[in-house]
Amino acid sequence: MDMATLLNPKAVRFIASATSKKRLFQTVGDAAKSVYGLDTEAVLGAIQERETLGPTGVGHGVAVPHARLDGIDSVLGVFFRLEKPLDYGSVDKAPVDLVFALFAPRDAGVEHLKALAFISRTLRNRHVCEKLRANEDPAKLYAILTSGAESKAA
Repeated sequence: MDMATLLNPKAVRFIASATSKKRLFQTVGDAAKSVYGLDTEAVLGAIQERETLGPTGVGHGVAVPHARLDGIDSVLGVFFRLEKPLDYGSVDKAPVDLVFALFAPRDAGVEHLKALAFISRTLRNRHVCEKLRANEDPAKLYAILTSGAESKAA
C-alpha cells in the first residue's frame, strides 16, 4: 500500500481551530467535497454513524475517523494537523491533534481494513508524529506522510 494512492496532496491541511468534534467532522466533509467531489452531508453522516460504534481516537493524540460510502471507487483520505488539540473522546482520553479520515467504497471489503492498518502503523510511528507536529505547511506534512509511511508501514 502506498500513501500517495490514499491521499491527495490537496487533502492535507493545517487547521488553526476546531472547536468541537462535530465541527471537525464538518471540516473533514468540506475537504472531502473540495478535493474528491464527495457529498459533504454523506461524509458527515457516515463518519458520525461510525463514531457511534466506538471512538476512532486511537491514542497518543491521533484519530482515524473512517466510513464506507456509496459512489466512490477507491479508498481516499484526508489528513489534518490541528494547531490546538481537541477533546475527541479517545481511548486514552488524550486530546487529538493528528486526524487521518479515511473513506472507502461500501463494498471495499479487505481494502478498507488494509488501509486502516496502514494508516494506523504510520501514525503509531513516534518519529513520524513528531515531524508532523513540528510542521504547519501542508506540503511538508504531505512529504512527511508519504516518505515516512512507504518504508516503515508498507
